[in-house]
Amino acid sequence: MLSEDTLHGVMVPVVTPFDRSGELDIQSFEELIRRLMSKGIHGLIVNGTAGESPMIESSELEILIAAARQAIAASRAIPLIVGIDASNTSATVRRMAQANSLGADAALVAAPDSNLTSQQAVIRHFQALAEADLPMILCDPPRRTGGALDEETVRVIMGMEHVIGLKEGSGNIRRMFRLARSMSKPVLCGEDELFFASLCCGAKGGILASANLDSEQFVQVYELFRAGKIEESHQLFHQLLPLVQFLFSEPTPAPLMWLLSQRGYIRSDRLRLPMAAVSCEAGRKHIRLFQGSMWK
Repeated sequence: MLSEDTLHGVMVPVVTPFDRSGELDIQSFEELIRRLMSKGIHGLIVNGTAGESPMIESSELEILIAAARQAIAASRAIPLIVGIDASNTSATVRRMAQANSLGADAALVAAPDSNLTSQQAVIRHFQALAEADLPMILCDPPRRTGGALDEETVRVIMGMEHVIGLKEGSGNIRRMFRLARSMSKPVLCGEDELFFASLCCGAKGGILASANLDSEQFVQVYELFRAGKIEESHQLFHQLLPLVQFLFSEPTPAPLMWLLSQRGYIRSDRLRLPMAAVSCEAGRKHIRLFQGSMWK
């Protein structure tokens, strides 16, 4: 099981590749995980937003977790974290129990839609998740939920025994500073463009969709920072910024899937509706930005 003491570094929410007919492409999935493992990442997230979690069936999630667990076992031991996307508390508990039974080390659980519930109900929701008996990372993605949790609500949830950390995705660097400096449990950056700044604020690492690509460089940013080589870390992250900005130039994970396919890491950039493939303009933008660079 993952614990607050071992929650750190660059964790990658791996994409879910599909074939041309829209079915799971497990071969591409396993090959991509093996490639990520070889780059020194510190953790793997299956069924996160970058993995199109709302479009994944329960039976498919079982296949993905089993494939990821096998790929990790064949390489080196890193935590396997499962993103939980469920519509209500009881369904979330069931999904977490399913992930636990399949060998997950922790669950990444997003806060409920803020337009549908109160802060007190959110606290009760996360209290109920202790029933699943699986360590949990709180994810606060306000662009998906309609608004960031109150900071006091975050502190209450982070005080729960089964909650081991926070993925802070508000994009507000001042909020990141306050939370990272006031929490005894690790806070991870969930906004890729703010990864270096978040490390400066006290973040223990990041859950970074961009690190599906050029993973080794993202890991190096973290390792250099940890070694006190702040300027070198900053310079390397500055070189990565055009890639990060391109990957979020259209709704994620479309640009990411397209570029993974272009590089031959997956066989197709197919997404499931209502997600749409990257536009032709984004492809042209990539060529203009990266032609002749280390990321072409």
